Amino acid sequence: MLGALRHRNYRLFFGGQLISTIGTWMQSIALPWLALELTHNGLLVGLALAVQYLPILVFGPFGGLVADRFPKRGVLQVTQTLFMVPSFGLFLASHTNHAAYWMVLLAGLAWGVIQVFDVPARQAFAIEMVGRDDLMNAIALNSSVWNAAAVVGPSLAGILIAVVGVPICFLINSLSFLAAIVALTLMSNLPRLVKSPENVSMVERIKEGAVYARRDPIVGTMLVMVAVFSLFAMNRLTLIPLFADGVLHIGAAGFGFLMAALGAGALTAALTLAVSNRANGRLQFWVALGWSAALIGFSISRSLPLSLVLLYLSGFAQMWFLATANTRVQTVTPDRLRGRVMALYAQSLMGVGPLGATQAGALASLFGAPLAMFVGAAVAGAVVVAIRLLRPAVFTLEPADYPA
Repeated sequence: MLGALRHRNYRLFFGGQLISTIGTWMQSIALPWLALELTHNGLLVGLALAVQYLPILVFGPFGGLVADRFPKRGVLQVTQTLFMVPSFGLFLASHTNHAAYWMVLLAGLAWGVIQVFDVPARQAFAIEMVGRDDLMNAIALNSSVWNAAAVVGPSLAGILIAVVGVPICFLINSLSFLAAIVALTLMSNLPRLVKSPENVSMVERIKEGAVYARRDPIVGTMLVMVAVFSLFAMNRLTLIPLFADGVLHIGAAGFGFLMAALGAGALTAALTLAVSNRANGRLQFWVALGWSAALIGFSISRSLPLSLVLLYLSGFAQMWFLATANTRVQTVTPDRLRGRVMALYAQSLMGVGPLGATQAGALASLFGAPLAMFVGAAVAGAVVVAIRLLRPAVFTLEPADYPA
């Protein structure tokens, strides 16, 4: 289970990311709540979240090029340092009572530009720290870090917002990146960068990654399914604050606990996947259907205990599905293309977020958060069933079936 932790560099990475990710989750709660306080409008809350992921949708392939062309540790040292700036700006604005909605949008946009380069480099960095044999375990443990933080961060943020106020969450997040920067600096004995031929144009390099993803039977369809779920079923930071405020009437602290239930389920799934040490395509299909069903149930529920259970199940299914997709994509992708393919994965997972957050916010403004959640989950489930009927090999083909 802990194979990746045999490697000193990964142990440093693991500890640094755990601390910084708790801060990131605290900001993930504070930012939409601040937008809601400033606007009291679901659509504008969705837009505030959307601008964080719009840059990945538009410029994602360039981040993949950087990840394949420059040492990934150096790229991450720069991005982790830059992440401190928008967080600290939001702290100053909200602490001095000068926060305005346009400031939230600007900070979110800056955050998104940095993510263009951070996400593919971080995804592709795992194999440099642990090697191919422990790659799947590292992916599962990375998911565990993210979702352990998703339990602690939202709960702590919800309590701090209710007791102290929003600004402290932004300050904690800004300072938390110091742990990741120190961890990256202490790493040693990383492999040398294998550079691409200098006479290949940037456009050709981007095209090479896109053509591979389109033609590969696992990679291309995994990217489509991840994009569909991101568009229709992963708008939790847009819709769940509306559930907490207007449907369940539980306020900021309750919002934090709803998000923590999602994180607890996802953490359980990540640890389970680390133990199983195998990405199973057949099980992935049923998990995807369970994910849709749990979200549909949450959209109907008006009971807080039942809602927490359904979000726990949703978080479990979401993380199992995404970690399986990530593992299957990275396992079959050639080393020289991994940065560019993971940039496409980031576009599918995060880049379509602006569209998803906007459509969810618009539906919630017109018809209410419950219907917006119901429709999105139903569409995602229907797409998975359609892929299962039209391309069943996607859920049965394994890396061992690929030609050598």
